Amino acid sequence: MSDGTAPHASTGDARVDTVLARLGELPGAPVAAHVAVFEDVHARLQELLDGEPAQPPVPGPRP
Repeated sequence: MSDGTAPHASTGDARVDTVLARLGELPGAPVAAHVAVFEDVHARLQELLDGEPAQPPVPGPRP
């Protein structure tokens, strides 16, 4: 990209990608504005996680 930022890779979940797209607002924004963007992204991602059913743990190798 011409502004020196790289686009984030797709997560495979359009809802998450939409939230993460807000991070694209950071370049060129005053540093004082970054906190509000980070807090919004965090809150929106947390809402998505809270709405997902709990997944059973993936079993790892047994010792």
